[in-house]
Amino acid sequence: MSSEPERQDWAARRRESKRARKKNAVLKYLVILFAVAFLLLLYSYFAQQRSNREAIDNLQQTSNSAAQTLQNIIDERDSLKEENTALNAQIGQLEHDRDSAQHTAQEAEESLTDTQAQVKALNQLNQLRTLYNKGRYSQARTLLEEWESAAPGAMEAALTTASEALTEEERALYDPLAAYQNLVDWLV
Repeated sequence: MSSEPERQDWAARRRESKRARKKNAVLKYLVILFAVAFLLLLYSYFAQQRSNREAIDNLQQTSNSAAQTLQNIIDERDSLKEENTALNAQIGQLEHDRDSAQHTAQEAEESLTDTQAQVKALNQLNQLRTLYNKGRYSQARTLLEEWESAAPGAMEAALTTASEALTEEERALYDPLAAYQNLVDWLV
């Protein structure tokens, strides 16, 4: 059989072998743990990359949507500016038309007033001539004085306008201003 040193040697080798096996088992366990940790980190990295890509895609879509919305707002603003310019031009044209119409109405009113004054003056001239022709000179003078005191020079001014509106041929037949001046000379 074996001797004692051989047994001790064998026991020491056996212990060392057990230690080496334990050391190998721990080493394998650590390698497996590091490999699993590495795989988990790798998986986490790719999951994060995918998540980042999705976030970037969402941001790009949001950015594109915002850019499109901004472009639509800019286009609408430009359209409203053009519409505003057109409306301001219309307002300007309408104001011009209104002013022109007011001016025309004012001229028509002045013309009507002048025409009314001329008609009144011609009627007064006819009244004076009628009284003069009937020989009622004092009544004609009194009426003439009343009209002149109420509106000095108005009758002569209206008859001047009426005379100027006539042609030379019409004035040669009858000039209301000359008739008035002759009548005043005869009555005074």
